[in-house]
Amino acid sequence: MKKRDEQVQEELVRLNKFLSHNSNYSRREADKLIEEGKVKVNGKVVTNLATKVSNSDEVEIGRKKIREDKNKISTVIVYNKPKGEIVSKKDPQGRKTIYDSLDHKYKHFLSVGRLDYASEGLLLLSDSVNIVDALMHSDLERVYKLKVNGVITKPVEEAMQHGLEIEDATSGAFKTSKIKSMTFAPFLAYDIQTNGEKFSKIKVVISEGKNRELRRFFAHFGLDILDLKRLEYGGISLNNLPTGKTRYLTKEEYKNLRIFMNEDDRSI
Repeated sequence: MKKRDEQVQEELVRLNKFLSHNSNYSRREADKLIEEGKVKVNGKVVTNLATKVSNSDEVEIGRKKIREDKNKISTVIVYNKPKGEIVSKKDPQGRKTIYDSLDHKYKHFLSVGRLDYASEGLLLLSDSVNIVDALMHSDLERVYKLKVNGVITKPVEEAMQHGLEIEDATSGAFKTSKIKSMTFAPFLAYDIQTNGEKFSKIKVVISEGKNRELRRFFAHFGLDILDLKRLEYGGISLNNLPTGKTRYLTKEEYKNLRIFMNEDDRSI
């Protein structure tokens, strides 16, 4: 009964979210349009960024009416991010961002989590906030290939097997990070491919996506990650996608995504 009542009551969403869902504007661009007084709700100009609307409200940008597109098919792309790109719209330091490399038609797409400047590999992007949120906060498997500057010792393996709590996990983090302590769940799997004094290579499977999680984990044992490449996310893999290129999901990957979204009780 409660669920039926919730369905009858129209859902209110932030105006910028409504605009980004049903137009080619990103949330940030929608905020700017609202602040500039270019958005009307039910015939009245709205400048309050906290405004919420329902699908029955009449929303306009200039003279163009923005309506909910119930038939809109969400798009997900795979990007093989190279090293030396920031996963952000803009960088205060002027460094290259992924949007400098991506086709202009993807400028409003949002990324599922991040890969830092020195990392590379699989990055998922979508024009659906629902999909991005669901994937980002899931416990889906993430597969990485790492190269570290030393030996993977028994204590490292034990921590991978049983998990780890670190009170001061600032090693391996950005200097500006406010996250200090961190709890690491046991790795789902790992495969030590080479193990040597100068460097070691290891493939790991984890189910979390915390802030610089792997760099912080290995830094706790005095190991710096020299190379980090994400190979898979939730069963979606790079396959033979060249560095710096994009591809759409396959039919099978879309099918699995729809199953995941339905289980997560969200619409695709």
